[in-house]
Amino acid sequence: MQTIENINNTIKENMAVMVYFSAPSCNVCHALKPKLLDALNANFPDFKVESVDISQSEEIAPHFNVFAIPTILIYLDGKEFFRKSRNMSVDEVIREIRRPYEIMTS
Repeated sequence: MQTIENINNTIKENMAVMVYFSAPSCNVCHALKPKLLDALNANFPDFKVESVDISQSEEIAPHFNVFAIPTILIYLDGKEFFRKSRNMSVDEVIREIRRPYEIMTS
């Protein structure tokens, strides 16, 4: 089971982290997640992904100011860099991450 402490440790210990908030009842969440994971793996091999099921870990989403699903939070070098909720495309997410990620890994 996920905890706020586990997620914060992942963010601290890894250069690039995506935290993915979803719930079992969210069809969009289930359709989007594999596409996002495939795109991250193909473009950014150093990304670490944490998945949060808000139905199991109810205190985590409010801690990160997440009030809609799906929501992704992108952390680069321990700082929140990008946040997107509900309507998002995989291409949009990849586009937002590419330049800062390449600068950090070059």
